[in-house]
This record gives sequence, C-alpha cells and structure tokens, in this order.
Amino acid sequence: MGNAYCVLCGCVDQASVGVVERWGRFDRLAQPGLQFFNPFAGECLAGILSTRINSLDVKIETKTKDNVFVQMHCSIQYRVIKENADDAFYELQNPQEQIQSYVFDVVRAHVPRMTLDELFEQKGDVAQTVLVELEKVMGAYGYNIEHILMVDIIPDPSVRKAMNEINAAQRMQLASVYKGEAEKILQVKKAEAEAEAKYLGGVGVARQRQAITDGLRENILNFSHKVEGTSAKEVMDLIMITQYFDTIKDLGNGSKNTTIFIPHGPGHVRDIGEQIRNGMMEASSAQPIPSSKKLNMVKVGEKKGFTRAKLGKNMTNLKDVSLPKAVRARNKCNA
Repeated sequence: MGNAYCVLCGCVDQASVGVVERWGRFDRLAQPGLQFFNPFAGECLAGILSTRINSLDVKIETKTKDNVFVQMHCSIQYRVIKENADDAFYELQNPQEQIQSYVFDVVRAHVPRMTLDELFEQKGDVAQTVLVELEKVMGAYGYNIEHILMVDIIPDPSVRKAMNEINAAQRMQLASVYKGEAEKILQVKKAEAEAEAKYLGGVGVARQRQAITDGLRENILNFSHKVEGTSAKEVMDLIMITQYFDTIKDLGNGSKNTTIFIPHGPGHVRDIGEQIRNGMMEASSAQPIPSSKKLNMVKVGEKKGFTRAKLGKNMTNLKDVSLPKAVRARNKCNA
C-alpha cells in the first residue's frame, strides 16, 4: 500500500505510524520521529498510516416493516490500531468501501423488522447493532470503530406530510378539550359570580328597606313628640307627599330625555295613601277570629237581645263587630 521510500533517514509525523520493509517484506513499524534506514540491507519506508479518527458518511435507503421507504444518514468514526497497523496497511485496499458495504448489510437486515415509529424511537439500538457487527469484522483488519451515529432518518415526503397531519389533528383535538374545559370553568365562575352578586344585591336591598323603615319610624316618633296634636297617620301622609315630590324632582333632573305623565295632584297622593291603608286593613280583616273572641262576641250579642240562632246564620257579622266603622260600611255596601 503506497510507494516505498529507499532513503537513509525519514521523519514520521505525530499521530502517524510508518511501515518499514526489508527486501519487500514487512519488517517493523516506525514510530513518530526521525527514523534511520539501511538501504544496503534492503530497508525502506513502505508507507505511513494516520492514527487519527476518520469519519465516513453513509446514506442508506431501506424499507421498514410497515412498507415505508426511508433514507438513513449514518456517520462512522474509525481509526487505525497502532499495534495492528501492518494489518490495516496490507489487508484492505479500500477500507472506506469495505466499511460502507458492512453498514449497508447490517442496516438493511435490521430495519425491515421495525415499523417507522419504532425506527425513530430505537435508532440508537440500530446504531449499536451496526457498531457491534463492524467491530467484529474490522477489528481483524487493524481498524477500530469508535462511534456510529444515526444522524438523520428521512421518510418519503408524502409519509412526512401524513405524519404531520396526524400530529396536527391530535393536537387540535387536545386543544379542543382544553378549550372546552376552560369555557366550562368560565361559565361556572360566571354563574357563581352572578349568584353572589344577586345575593349581595338582595342583602343590600333588605338593609336599605330596613334603614328606610327605621328612619320613617324615628321621624314619625320625633315629629309626634315635638308637634302636639298630630297623629301617626298625618305624619305618614306628610312623608309620602314629600317622597312624591322628591320622585318628580329626580325624574325631572334625569340625564335621559324621557317624559313620564303621572297624576301629580295632592288628591292623588291622598288616594294612594288611602289605598295602602285599606289594603292593610283588608289583610288584617282576612285573619280568622279566635274561638274565645267569637264566644265573647256571642255573649255581647245575647246581652243586646240577639239569639244564638240569629247570630249563627251569618258569622260575618261577628267579624264585622271588631272592624272600624269605615270598613264595616264598605262591606255592607258591597253586600
């Protein structure tokens, strides 16, 4: 391998090893540095081998178990073994082609037993298998396989497009699930917020009405104590008239240009007050009269000359006895 150099001396570079022959036969290995040769004894420098790590890139096209054609890019890193440099020098004429042939053989025997997904997941196992097989073979020729890297696995373009579509569909499905969960949480939180707002609004309205009731009661008591001769009814009528005019004022000062026609005379306010009082009286009259009270009313009627039979014909008369005169008169007219 190479030409022989029949000179008196030679220099072998660092990370290299020289092969010395005598009369055309291997004699010894020359280490890096200055070397002397005896040409009269037939010694000569046959060649020099580098012991640096070399890299060989191999492209392999093969088929997987699920009938998908893929192209694999392998990077094989190898070097010459110093102690066996004579084997590397004499045994192989072209070590790169020999390594490439073994890689083709191992990969094409191992990959067809795997699916495409398994190939992507277990490409390290494929590289380890190629490394073990190459070390067995190339070690006998003075070469050591340092590393084998599966740089890339390239399937057919149509297969890559289909795989991307499958991945995109799965991610869209997952995104839809997360989006639905987010909308569900949003609706639940919104409903909880509305319920809490309504509850707090109800509490506020109740407190407002309680405050209004307490204020009215306090005003009526204060007015009745300070102005002699006034009744609670008169004070209540005055307060209702005041609120009535305050309401008209608020409507007039409103920002929106809305016109509302309502009765605004003092007589209508008095009618409203009478309606409220009559409603309260009717509610109180609708309550059933206790039996003890009925018995007392019957006794009173007997003293006035009425018989039990006459009183029992119309029990409404017993109810009317305890009602105010105005209500009894209205009930009599309705009857």
